[in-house]
Amino acid sequence: MSYNLSSYGAQMYAAMQLAMSETYGVDTVARMFSVEPTIAQELNDAITAKADFLQRINVVLVTEIKGQKVFLGTSGPVTGRTNTKTTDREAKDASALDENTYELSSTESDVSLSYAKIDAWAKFPDFHQKYSAAVQKQIALDRIMVGFHGTHAAVQTDITQYPLLQDVNKGWLQQAREQIPAQVLKEGKVAGKVTMGKDGDYENLDALVHDTKQMVDERVRDGGDLVAIIGSDLLAADKAKLYASQGGTPTEKERIESQQVIATYGGLPSFSVPNFPVNSVLVTSFDNLSIYVQDSSWRKQTVDNPKRSRIEDYNSRNEGYVIEQLEKFAMTENVEVI
Repeated sequence: MSYNLSSYGAQMYAAMQLAMSETYGVDTVARMFSVEPTIAQELNDAITAKADFLQRINVVLVTEIKGQKVFLGTSGPVTGRTNTKTTDREAKDASALDENTYELSSTESDVSLSYAKIDAWAKFPDFHQKYSAAVQKQIALDRIMVGFHGTHAAVQTDITQYPLLQDVNKGWLQQAREQIPAQVLKEGKVAGKVTMGKDGDYENLDALVHDTKQMVDERVRDGGDLVAIIGSDLLAADKAKLYASQGGTPTEKERIESQQVIATYGGLPSFSVPNFPVNSVLVTSFDNLSIYVQDSSWRKQTVDNPKRSRIEDYNSRNEGYVIEQLEKFAMTENVEVI
């Protein structure tokens, strides 16, 4: 059954197109166009603002699709002394990383909006802003999901087979599995899993986070900026123990629910992040995680497709995931609570 836009819906769509054209500085968004780098920066900033986690890490524009990492931190001490009577002073290579390059992949975020939905939303005068905000928020959440679940960049993605966007790009966790396997704990006493609880590999979450931290290179371990990102199942199990031991007291129950009790694990500030694997722990610093986007690669087009009774909004860019310092990254996964 075909559906045609109402006259008011058509007016709202025309207004949305005009607003987009003005935003991106083009005559029309009905033809594919390249977003100017300065506007691409504003667009990336808007997407980043939709997720607290993205505001904590690096989301940066780069010029090349392949190149050297941007935020190379120091991997150890650079201070010393040289007897220049006998020896030349020698500048130390502070980065000392085996893998210091990045490569971006073409990434699409294409959205359709049915005529019926446009008509239903046409009553809102800020329809264009609501639509843009909704799309930007979903792109933000998708970026986080790929960062934590992405295992490869397929030529043709399949969201049915890979509902967590595993085939969109190679995320931070997969890069760690491949590049620094000694800093990724996957199993303990029992093959294929790490156990937490009585008689397990770890008695509690504090011990698990503490040992995960010990896999971070000692030269960057005590810089004061490490955090623990903890999966929701592990946090829930720990909170359940608190309820069992203290939840009968109303004031204690309130503190547990407001997360004032659980502020640190293993001596590290701890965070729950959207789309992080539920049974994993990651220890690193927020500024050690990056998403790179090629500044000249964002392309966009909005198409009226009457054959499908919908408006189609096409967005593409080249982007990728980077661990800035591999030695400052450690994780434990496949954790089972017993």
